[in-house]
Amino acid sequence: MQITASAVSLNVDDVTASAKFLRDHFGFQEQMSADGFASLVREDAGMNVVFLRRGLETLPDDQRDVHATGLILAFVVTDLEGELARLRDEGVTITMPLTSEEWGERAFQVRDPNGVIVQLVDWNG
Repeated sequence: MQITASAVSLNVDDVTASAKFLRDHFGFQEQMSADGFASLVREDAGMNVVFLRRGLETLPDDQRDVHATGLILAFVVTDLEGELARLRDEGVTITMPLTSEEWGERAFQVRDPNGVIVQLVDWNG
């Protein structure tokens, strides 16, 4: 097997709001979209983020109404403090303050309008 691309697909109520949040605050670009669907890309992210509208008929019955909960969309960044300041300046609510873990991870979190958690991370050590 050869993997040629990667994506994470998240079911949300408002595809447009989640897509706009990633475009406006995280520099993603919309690669393709249709009613109830948006695929966003950032060349340096290594994957696409896909939003699917909950209830979409093309989803299997057991996935159709499930919301993207219990998931953290994490991105490792080079200037964590700078990103924290930038997001605050843009009016984004920080939902988990900058924390440092004993294993070297530092991270903070925000949530998009659909409640999807976006975590920015760096590693010390």
